[in-house]
Amino acid sequence: MNQRRRFVRTAAAAAALSVLPALRGSPAFAAFSQPVVDVWKSPDCGCCHGWIEHLQAAGFTVRPRDTGNAAVRGRLGIPMRLGSCHTAQVGGYAVEGHVPAREIKRLLAEKPKAVGLAVPGMPIGSPGMEDGSRRDAYDVLLVRADGSTEVFASYARAA
Repeated sequence: MNQRRRFVRTAAAAAALSVLPALRGSPAFAAFSQPVVDVWKSPDCGCCHGWIEHLQAAGFTVRPRDTGNAAVRGRLGIPMRLGSCHTAQVGGYAVEGHVPAREIKRLLAEKPKAVGLAVPGMPIGSPGMEDGSRRDAYDVLLVRADGSTEVFASYARAA
């Protein structure tokens, strides 16, 4: 009887695993594969909503909190000079401003010793700040615990 039980369990596990490749592109799979992003923002900020949609399209589940972000920015260790219109937390990291989803995914994969990422201000063309084909040059900064930064990624200007 133990052999039969083991066979049934093995067959069930194999059947379940065979479905995974088909599910990989589905929104349901993406929701389980990315951690939840908590976002603090103003309730009437349109560009914050655009950034949230960008994250959702990249497979993140987002929990918006319409309470403003100044207090949480400080609590998470992002210096005020790096501020933007929204602050997020994901996977133990802070994310300030219009950081592209691919850089957040890279941060979560590489797991550097850092507070998180920041895109200071609101650069035109960053996720949520789209304006046709115009895109200003901007850097995504890796923020260290002492407040120092280094360039994590650079995005070039587009006409």
